Amino acid sequence: MKAKEIRELTNEELEAKLKDLKAELFNLRFQLAINQLDNPMRISAVKKDIARVKTILHENKAGDGARA
Repeated sequence: MKAKEIRELTNEELEAKLKDLKAELFNLRFQLAINQLDNPMRISAVKKDIARVKTILHENKAGDGARA
């Protein structure tokens, strides 16, 4: 996902997306442990997506606090 796409989501959607990404990362790590992972680069891509979502959530929360 691109940062532009993530910024269009609401905070609730971002929280749900973060939960899904963490579950996907868990499954990928499990597949890696039992040698069934087809694309090991997917792990780093999911980690980067998690970081993007967390960053934008943090920006949104900081922005809400500054406006109040």
